[in-house]
Order: sequence, then C-alpha cells, then structure tokens
Amino acid sequence: MYKKLLSTIKPLLKPVLIAGLVLTLALGHADGALAARTGGRIGGGSFRVPSSTYTSPRTYAPPSGGYYYPGGGWGFPFLIPFFGIGGGFGGLFTILIFIAIANFLVQSFRRIGSGESTEMTYSSNPAVSVARLQVGLLANARGLQKELDRIAETADTGSAAGRAEVLQETTLALLRHPEYCVYAGAESQQTRLEAAEAQFNRLSLAERSKFTAETLSNVNNQLRQANSQIALPAGETSGELANLSEGPSQYIVVTLIAATLSKLQLPTINNSEDLRQALRQFGAIPADQLLAIEVLWAPQAEGDTLTSEDMIVEYPNLKLI
Repeated sequence: MYKKLLSTIKPLLKPVLIAGLVLTLALGHADGALAARTGGRIGGGSFRVPSSTYTSPRTYAPPSGGYYYPGGGWGFPFLIPFFGIGGGFGGLFTILIFIAIANFLVQSFRRIGSGESTEMTYSSNPAVSVARLQVGLLANARGLQKELDRIAETADTGSAAGRAEVLQETTLALLRHPEYCVYAGAESQQTRLEAAEAQFNRLSLAERSKFTAETLSNVNNQLRQANSQIALPAGETSGELANLSEGPSQYIVVTLIAATLSKLQLPTINNSEDLRQALRQFGAIPADQLLAIEVLWAPQAEGDTLTSEDMIVEYPNLKLI
C-alpha cells in the first residue's frame, strides 16, 4: 500500500520542488531589490488658473453732453445740432472720430508707460500640457545625486518662480553630465485643465510607487528628510557596497514631470541630441505658465543602487541612447 502511494506521488514531487525553488528565488530577489530602493522628490504647484478681473469702462454722459471714452479723457460732444452745419457735417464727424481714436491710443500708452498692464484672461477650461521626461545615468554620476539633494534642501517650491528655478537647475545638472546618460524616455500629452491634474497625479504616483521610502522630499516648501543610510547586508561594509554601486551595471534614474499652460511637445528620444533638446524645453518653461512640477530620483540614500534588473522591470519604456 505504501509503495503504491509513493509511486503515485513521486511523479508530482519534481514539478512541485521546481516551482517552489523558482518562487523562493523570485521572492528573494524581489525582497533584496525592494529593500534598497529609496527615492528623492521635489515638487509643488496647483491646478488653479490665476483669476482675472475685468472692470467695464464707464460710459456715462457728463453735464456738458460729451461722452467718456474707455481710453480715458473727454472727447468732443457727438450730439451736434444738425442745423447750420450743412454739407460740412460728414467731414466734421470724421474729424471727431479720429480725435476719439487718438485720445484712446494716448491714454493706453500712458497706462503702459506708468507700469499698468492688462491681466491675461483665461477660458474656463484652458489647454494644458502634461509631460514626463526620464533619464537613466550610470551610477558614476554620484555628483548628480548630491546636486539634487542640495536643490531639494534649498528650493522654494511654494512659489511659481521657485518651481521654475528647480526645473532649470535640474535640467542644467543633467546637461552637465552627458557622458553618464545611457537611457532616456519622454512623453507629452495635451489635455484640458479639468483632466490635467488627474493625468499629472497618475504619472507622479507611478514613479513614487517604485520607492520603498522617500528619504528626502521638498513639496510645497515642506522639507522632510529620513535617515540617508540604508541597512547593509550581513558581512558587507559600506565601503564594499560603495565600490559595488560604482560598477557599470548600477544606475541612477531622474524623472521630471510638469504641467504647463504653454504647449510642450517633447521629441521622441532616440539619441543624445534628442535628450538635450527635451531637457532644454523643460528648463525653458516660463514661471507664469507652470502649474505644477515633480522631480524624482532613485536611488537617493547613500549606498543604495539600481541594478540592470531594476531598470528592466521598473523602467521598461526607457531607450538606450
């Protein structure tokens, strides 16, 4: 009876053992990768379009019988008696029109010269560009991580001008390390304001979900910093891990996400020149058109690494350039 049962079970043992071994290796690799995936984040902004006010010009009639023109100042009366003017009415009427136009232009130039400006008006649901640009660099570019840390610690992410400066500083830092850029990818989408925030948040959450911890963040001027050291595997020293992180199979990934009222059409990135063009476009977004930004990078913590396997699994859209 026992031999018969064993002969029945034996053919099933091999597939079960193989499946268990594969599952153990997969989970073990995933735990190792996730335990060392930290990230940094800089961001801020809102999707409220600046409000515009408009005051209609006064058009009441003064006691003298003349009209007040929108440009300011008083023109000649238009209520001119018809009697006694005769055939000269048409010419006089034309002269009065030219005087009114000249008066409007003079007053407009005076307002411009005194520093007054007409506020930009927006439709209730204007067009918005939401774009994402990602760059994968060799881990030798450790100076870039320190530069991003410095930007996060000092940036003014609570103002539009400060957020525009964050984009400029980040794109400049990437442009200064072209020899380390090996992967890149970009996408941009034109949408309406009411749908732009959801699209922006989707891109941001997709990147943040790849981190097990945000060890440094500055979002809307809220600076948070966790322990920048990660737990080392048993038997390894920080020096050994640092040497490993400088190997050719270790990477740093920087992601830029922006929502802007200006049209932002990023090129398809196939080479280094395409990447430089996309970085310049991001860095040139004017502050008054910038609604929100996110700058994310991984790894952030000292001694943390991204392996080739991490790049394949987490960043499959990046192309080798």
